[in-house]
Amino acid sequence: MLKKLIIGLSILVTSLNAQANSNVKLNNQLEQECDDFTNVEMRKLRSKDSLNLCQFKNRPLLIVNTASNCGFTPQFEGLEAVHQQYKDKGLVVLGFPSDDFFQEENDEKETAKVCFINYGVTFNMFATSEVRGSDANPIFKHLNAETSSPNWNFYKYLVSADRKTIQRFNSKAAPNSKEIINAIENTLVIN
Repeated sequence: MLKKLIIGLSILVTSLNAQANSNVKLNNQLEQECDDFTNVEMRKLRSKDSLNLCQFKNRPLLIVNTASNCGFTPQFEGLEAVHQQYKDKGLVVLGFPSDDFFQEENDEKETAKVCFINYGVTFNMFATSEVRGSDANPIFKHLNAETSSPNWNFYKYLVSADRKTIQRFNSKAAPNSKEIINAIENTLVIN
């Protein structure tokens, strides 16, 4: 009986090691295939799960810094509408809550409630992080270096699928405004 248990444990350990090696190879392959600023793991809002943004390689991105208690918070509705309208055409909407302007909830549970319950957001939202200055998350460090830091909540950055072009829109530009929709459609046509 003990011998069978030892053999079973040995097989299990061997299997787990093989799976771990496979995951390392997959991560290394992903890193080699994705050599741009999206090769980062970001934790999802109110979750232990993280996403490597490289999974959106070759797809245009609409990246937004958000806040739960801002006059522009109702823009979540427009962002969700844009997400629904263009997700099947390749556009990926990514939301990054931030308290850089002192308008985000202190509790991530409350931030999630605003996004998912109050506004029905289904696009990817990430854990609250900085979007300005030296402590900005890696995505915004790149966006800020290529354009400039957001001056307020709900700045929008449209990134081309090849990551070579970044268009920046201020808070006043509604996500479903003619200006942003035209930019999205032009970006999708280029792909």
